[in-house]
Amino acid sequence: MTTNWHAVRAIYRFEMARTGRTLMQSIISPVISTSLYFIVFGAAIGSRIPEMGGVAYGAFIVPGLVMLSLLTQSISNASFGIYFPKFTGTIYELLSAPVSAFEIVLSYVGAAATKSIVLGLIILATAWLFVPLRIEHPVWMMLFLVLTAVTFSQLGFIIGIWADGFEKLQVVPLLIITPLTFLGGSFYSIDMLPPFWQKVALLNPVVYLISGFRWSFYGVADVGLGLSLGMTVVFLVASLGVVVWIFRTGYRLKT
Repeated sequence: MTTNWHAVRAIYRFEMARTGRTLMQSIISPVISTSLYFIVFGAAIGSRIPEMGGVAYGAFIVPGLVMLSLLTQSISNASFGIYFPKFTGTIYELLSAPVSAFEIVLSYVGAAATKSIVLGLIILATAWLFVPLRIEHPVWMMLFLVLTAVTFSQLGFIIGIWADGFEKLQVVPLLIITPLTFLGGSFYSIDMLPPFWQKVALLNPVVYLISGFRWSFYGVADVGLGLSLGMTVVFLVASLGVVVWIFRTGYRLKT
């Protein structure tokens, strides 16, 4: 079956247009929040902390802060994008239209990932105003950026299908993703932890995302590049598998 690119483009453009209508929430607010992290941790606290792995502390935390915004915004964008049609009842029109499950997911996840990637690049540009930033492996940086955005946009899509109220859209980003990101090496290297807590930290999946992303900047990482990339792909495949299961079973799509 051929892909209906006109339908994909229409849904994608509609979701992207929503960013313009919610510019303060979608772009400006995350950039301001991240800039405050740069000011507090990079300038105020960073001046009192020695270099980590030969990298100034203010620059060291940039990949973790970008990843924090990328994860939370990918989930929020995708979850709200698919939940709103459920809330208004227009999802029935979408499901009855000549649009396949693949096209629906491609549209919503693609738009959410695009918005998150753009936001991540804006935050990187903002970081250059505060810290001496360098990117040693730009291709790997973009690869991790895209893979992470797509993976967590899929997770957001799943949350949007699962949620039966607006409050549930914020449960996973606020109570799970944000703590995991803070504990995943955003502001420190897990090598600084005692041996026992280093092993515990490796159970945190976000550690691998931040470590690989930070390596693309400075060539330093808490875990090997291959392991980081492999775990990122595993998360991508796992979330894709859940999305496929949702459409095969009709889970909460028509209830």
